[in-house]
Amino acid sequence: MTGRRAFLATAASAAVLAGAGAYARDDEAARLMSELMSGKAAVGRDFRLRDPAGRERTLADFRGKVVVLYFGFTFCPDVCPTDLAMIARAVRELGAQGEDVVPLFVTLDPARDTPKLLARYAVSFHPRLVALRGGEAETRRLARAFKVFYRKVKLPGGGYTIEHMAFTFVLDREGRYREFVPPGTPWQRTTEVIREAVEAGAGAR
Repeated sequence: MTGRRAFLATAASAAVLAGAGAYARDDEAARLMSELMSGKAAVGRDFRLRDPAGRERTLADFRGKVVVLYFGFTFCPDVCPTDLAMIARAVRELGAQGEDVVPLFVTLDPARDTPKLLARYAVSFHPRLVALRGGEAETRRLARAFKVFYRKVKLPGGGYTIEHMAFTFVLDREGRYREFVPPGTPWQRTTEVIREAVEAGAGAR
């Protein structure tokens, strides 16, 4: 195991242990995590989702760019804002190389995350963060393809929140899965991972 892969595996394992209370009894969560950690299972798929302006977007729209993909929801109180701020900082730290990166945010809560809300949310982190929204079924299929477990949890007094695995996925310039960054990874490390993806495909443009 390379130093980088060992780091990612250790960090991901720590993240899973931290959320053990939420996921320990869920077979699907365990299966998805095992597949992602194995490095052998196929990860990712194309999608047809809409941006806040109503335009249908697919991975082909971003071909030639490194895609940094994150699943979350706008009502998330802490994890999603922290991770999205980290992604935004990494893109800014890349300077001119950051122009070759497209950060994407896919909502796991299309029922509440309206196009108007998503537009405001995305720009609050980075002007080039693209927010995407699909139906419940398409969202579920896409999340499973990226080995992301999530579920709605009712809150006392009504309403709900969403428990989800918070991973940042890096895709190469052809839209193929390259690697993931676990939650809690320092922004410096995230910047390094994204920079390596940018430089790996720089000659293919």
